[in-house]
Amino acid sequence: MLPLMKMKVLDISQIMAGPYCTMVLGDLGADVIKVEKNGGDDSRQMGPYVNDESTCFAQINRNKKSISLNLKEEEGREIFYRLAKEADVIVENYRTGVAKKLKVDYETIKTINPGIIYCSISGYGQTGPYSHKGGFDLVAQGMTGLMSMTGEPGRRPLKTGIAVYDIGAGITAVYSILAAYIHKLSTGEGQHVDVAIAECGLPWFTWEAAAFFAEGTVPEPTGWRHRVSAPYQAIKVRDGYIMLGCANQRNWERLCHEVIGRPDLLEDPRFISNYQRGQNVEALEALLEEIFIHDTREAWLAKCDQAGVPAGPINDFAQALDDPHYQARGMVQEMDHPVIGRMKTIGFASKLSGTPPQIRRPAPLYAQHTDEIMTELGFEQAHCEVLRRKGVIK
Repeated sequence: MLPLMKMKVLDISQIMAGPYCTMVLGDLGADVIKVEKNGGDDSRQMGPYVNDESTCFAQINRNKKSISLNLKEEEGREIFYRLAKEADVIVENYRTGVAKKLKVDYETIKTINPGIIYCSISGYGQTGPYSHKGGFDLVAQGMTGLMSMTGEPGRRPLKTGIAVYDIGAGITAVYSILAAYIHKLSTGEGQHVDVAIAECGLPWFTWEAAAFFAEGTVPEPTGWRHRVSAPYQAIKVRDGYIMLGCANQRNWERLCHEVIGRPDLLEDPRFISNYQRGQNVEALEALLEEIFIHDTREAWLAKCDQAGVPAGPINDFAQALDDPHYQARGMVQEMDHPVIGRMKTIGFASKLSGTPPQIRRPAPLYAQHTDEIMTELGFEQAHCEVLRRKGVIK
């Protein structure tokens, strides 16, 4: 028994933010029907491919069924309305105004199903002066100030290595939908959930907001170092780098006593407190690297572990996925795809003792479940063929 097995979701989103949201809901048991346009989700055209099937699409659309509906056609919308009448949640990421033009917007759907939870994920949200603009993860990283903090001082601004705001919007949509669903279970009331890609990450800037609202401090890029704590950064060793996390005084003392054997540093006025270490981070870094350069990554990490000092490797993605801890925690899963074959995928970050998430089905082929869903809606096969010839379904 999965926690969301009674939730019915219609996914009319594509690419990343919306599909990530609905994948998580599906992992938790929701019955997710992905309603695809003619040609399917745009990510189906994104490589790499295995046997001509997009692995990008396959990684983010597990635990869903696929039906193709032409929502530009009245008959296509009528089929969608029949699905929407039985749904708990709809997730869409059209550019603002497009859903209304297609007549699948919240105001239209709630007349059919007053209890619907309708989640719109867009670049800038449904209101405000930028609501008419299309938005992308990269633009959001620039607009929110994130790129002004990422990278090295005086160098070209850097984006994050992943589409952090696309995924962040998906995560924001998940917890917002769950909150709305809890409200619906107790009241029967639905509502419109408005998630903006360019907005979802701002609440994450907690430390930066603390400094800005208190002192007017505008955060700047700090490269491999932390903005406040030290040493809390990448440190060069003989065969590469490690991440060293002495974010409090106790860890600093353990580092000096048990890892590097330099208790004298505890009396150095430049390093007497975390604040002082942060103010003198360049001198501290130079001093520590003179010590750390004499041994290997493996040796230093072992010493840190023994002393209880937080530290870790700087892995590439392959090394990360091969880490025995992630392997033991099930963060690499396998599933059988009808075209790709046996494939690996990222596991679940949530570990629920009673109702753990499951991969119940691989990502669907384009329109794979159209006939099945149409039959469930009561359509005869002959009628389906007529609709298929008209281009209403595929």
